Amino acid sequence: MKNNMICDVETGVCGVAGEDEMEVIDFNKPKKTIDLYYVTDPICSHCWALEPVLRRFVEQYGEYFTFRTVMGGLLEKWSGGPVDPANGINQPSDVAGHWREVGEQTRMPIDGTLWFDNPVHSSYPPSRVFKVIQKQNDALASVFLRRAREAVFAFNQNIADDSVLIEMVNTLGLDGEAIVREANLPSGQQLLNEDFSLAASLGVRGFPTIIMVNEENKGVKIVGARPMVNYVAGLKQVLNIEELQPKQQPSLSILLEKEKLLFSKEIEVMYDIEQTDINALFEKELSPSCYEGKEILGERYFVKK
Repeated sequence: MKNNMICDVETGVCGVAGEDEMEVIDFNKPKKTIDLYYVTDPICSHCWALEPVLRRFVEQYGEYFTFRTVMGGLLEKWSGGPVDPANGINQPSDVAGHWREVGEQTRMPIDGTLWFDNPVHSSYPPSRVFKVIQKQNDALASVFLRRAREAVFAFNQNIADDSVLIEMVNTLGLDGEAIVREANLPSGQQLLNEDFSLAASLGVRGFPTIIMVNEENKGVKIVGARPMVNYVAGLKQVLNIEELQPKQQPSLSILLEKEKLLFSKEIEVMYDIEQTDINALFEKELSPSCYEGKEILGERYFVKK
């Protein structure tokens, strides 16, 4: 910029005077309303695999959008015939190999042996419970969904059983029996049907699907568990801006205080570290009197005591 050494007596300005004596300027980020729809299901293995990336995306870019979880209805029931013959899923036991493969590829631990001896008969029961809780408290509904996924994938529990669901809801400080009872009423299914209608209107046919829509009702749809860069690029597109300002990741202690349980892969993705660095990070940032490291299916995980 070339300096202007002339000071104007009339305007009182040394340099170039603006057209107005006073103007209002705004240094705040432009507020654009983005709705993010996450269409998912409690027993969707690729949704479980997406958890590490999705958590970081929401932590760092969540201020740009309103997050809404929508249940998609992956498995209504086993009717005696093929459920997904195109992918070789003809009976419950066929799911086990698929789950095991997803777990090995993504390192989000999946047991899957329940499909042989105690198969999930439907994903609708936990989905209905999610909807009943969401009606009261959206944040607690998200916690419930996370606990349900931990239970079915890593800890091999049948989350279609009322007793499992009741105990899980109780741990949230809610009345498990009352909520599961309500979820089993026709009104519980109606809440779920509303999500199915929304997913259909969004053109969703597979899970996970993330759709971001702006004020002009234009958006992007990202199908499948994708890398972080895909979601950031999609957000830039719907905002029509070239650069985003991500928030700093929270410290590991703050993150675990909120999440209660995190697997190694989730921590690696959040902080851009290698698997071999996990124990060093744990020792550096977490007090052994408050947190402990455990192992399941060959993977480390950390919990708040």
